[in-house]
Amino acid sequence: MPPSKPIIGVDLGGTNMQIGVVTPAGKVIGSAKRKTKADEGRDAVLGRVADGINEACENAKLKISDMAAVGLAAPGAVDPDDGIVLEAVNLGWRNEKIAEIMTKKLGVKTILDNDVNAAAWGEWAHGSGKQSANMLAVWVGTGIGGGLILNGSLYYGHFETAGEIGHMLAMPYNPPGERSVEHNCSRTTVVNRIIKLIRAGRKSVVSDLCEGDLDKVKSKTVAKAYEMKDELTVEVVDHASELLGISIAGVVTLLSLERVVLGGGLTEALGSVWVEMVQKSVKQFAFPERCKQVKVVGSVLEDNAGVIGAAMLAAKAIEK
Repeated sequence: MPPSKPIIGVDLGGTNMQIGVVTPAGKVIGSAKRKTKADEGRDAVLGRVADGINEACENAKLKISDMAAVGLAAPGAVDPDDGIVLEAVNLGWRNEKIAEIMTKKLGVKTILDNDVNAAAWGEWAHGSGKQSANMLAVWVGTGIGGGLILNGSLYYGHFETAGEIGHMLAMPYNPPGERSVEHNCSRTTVVNRIIKLIRAGRKSVVSDLCEGDLDKVKSKTVAKAYEMKDELTVEVVDHASELLGISIAGVVTLLSLERVVLGGGLTEALGSVWVEMVQKSVKQFAFPERCKQVKVVGSVLEDNAGVIGAAMLAAKAIEK
């Protein structure tokens, strides 16, 4: 039977973490946010997760002991069965037994999964992916992650790492460190490329928007510059969207998917214009003709997609 108690959902990203108390029906009734600060090390990050969980519980007027479980979604390759983060590039983690550590720290069973698997499951259950038996979720933020749902179930693959679209090669003949989808299409790359070109002498309204401090350029800065039709920003963003669409089209062609859900910080900042550009590219390159009917949509749960999905996956795991 599904749990009758609320579940904690944690969406641990490379830059930020979102934490929520989620009802069995998928409603967030208490939440908290923290900076990840991965450079401070694993224990410091997990300490902030625990603090955020306590704050979310307080906001929901509940205690951690009232929770049925904790669902923790981490970036990178994970082994959900053993609760191990195999490799999280953005966090600098490798072979970390995160579920075991957090279960001991919190006194509540912790279930681990990949962050975009969780977002995909959240959107499939309660958002843009409803009624889609076969879909891909692609989250564009600090890095790029993906989650696959096939025949109504999360697909993990033989090695339990399926969905890592960000680490697929997009430009194999680029120099090392510039070859993958993530290297070329992430929010980090878009921002860094704009900054690099400005420092190389290109003119851009971005300089004015951040008052000359290029270290302050964020997703919202890029979105504002794009809205203002800044030539440099349009050039960089359009290139990233086309390349991401080509990569997604390859997955749609391979698996004959009916829907793609886009989320993450860059998607949320740019909104429908980004979704439409990626969709145009997907439809151009998907094969055969009938696969061009694939629907590319934006997340409706946004920040809560990973939180709700992580909680729902934890609830599903403890049902077994």
